[in-house]
Amino acid sequence: MNKPLRPATRLLRAGRPHAGWVNTPVTRASTYVFDSVASWRDTRARREQERLPSYGARGTDSTHALEDALVELEQGHRAQLYPTGQAAIAVVLLAYLRSGDHVLVTDAVYEPVRRFCAGHLARLGIEVSFYPPDGTGVAQLLRPNTRMIYAESPGSLTYEMPGLRQLAELARQHDCWMAVDNTWASGLLCQPLALGADISILAATKYLGGHADVMMGAVVTNARAWRALERASIDFGQTVGADDAYLVLRGMRSLPLRLAQHARGALRVAEWLQGRAEVARVLCPALPGDAAHAVWRRECAGTNGLLTLEFAAGISDADMERAIDGLRLFGIGASWGGFESLVVPVQLANARSLPASRPHGAMLRLHIGLEDPDDLIADLEQAFATLPAGARAPHSPTPDSLRI
Repeated sequence: MNKPLRPATRLLRAGRPHAGWVNTPVTRASTYVFDSVASWRDTRARREQERLPSYGARGTDSTHALEDALVELEQGHRAQLYPTGQAAIAVVLLAYLRSGDHVLVTDAVYEPVRRFCAGHLARLGIEVSFYPPDGTGVAQLLRPNTRMIYAESPGSLTYEMPGLRQLAELARQHDCWMAVDNTWASGLLCQPLALGADISILAATKYLGGHADVMMGAVVTNARAWRALERASIDFGQTVGADDAYLVLRGMRSLPLRLAQHARGALRVAEWLQGRAEVARVLCPALPGDAAHAVWRRECAGTNGLLTLEFAAGISDADMERAIDGLRLFGIGASWGGFESLVVPVQLANARSLPASRPHGAMLRLHIGLEDPDDLIADLEQAFATLPAGARAPHSPTPDSLRI
């Protein structure tokens, strides 16, 4: 019996619908023409149940190939593409929620989603409650009208992990949907659908594209969730261009190699940061001392390039920002997942609703790119030299499991 192919091998073959094509050609099309009225009518009738070429907004060979690759990556039923990750999230929320419904959202949610909930969902009469990012107490927050549990795992900026399998079981028991923003794991490090979720959302802008040159979102669902998402996506006119689909599909071919290098670099930098007196703690679920580490070990196959660090007492936001300005190899930019290293200050005051979700101290987020990590460490070291000399934080030895 043949063994199942591993993810890296499957990704090299996914989204290649025709023999002989290593890269699916770019198909730019808005209009498809038919040989007869009968053929036109037949296609329009069948396209509600089948994926057929009928109109550019409903997809071309290029977008269909990427959708197939995403289904393979996430082990789902069908996939839909969107112009941005935020667009993907907005359509998911509007596809499954109605006036009078209630949705439970992680307090570590991506900040634009929080604004969308406070503005558009509230305007539509949809109630929103936030639950602790580690997933504690969710069962007690469920209401008779709860129609969705929405998770990020790990959560934005601080990387808490609620335990997707447990949340999915609660959703099943309550007969509501379970949606997960899976951008951090990029479909390779974690498959929420296999853990029981109905809907997995990805910002393809990040690691899937991988080269900081394309904007896109994607959603992969199981069979029971697909029809509602498909209908909402058509009604809202959501589609992407063939060239962007080509770029993301090309980026996915090297996803396993790139993520492995991002992880090696991030853990090397994390080890160095944990030994610095200026740093109170480093947040990353792959670190043995992290509060989410046990869940990460159960649900993920690796880590990525993201780290958030909290500075020691005595280092102010102004001190931190001067250090950021002194960095030479880290660009100041928010959209991580490309090949380049990035840094941004973290402000949680407006990004959290629950007081327990707001750590103290100046914080910054690093995205460790594909540069040599020793060069990045040298850059951080020269920037840290500008911080107040008296700032100190207690440290324990770095676990051997982090040594690279």
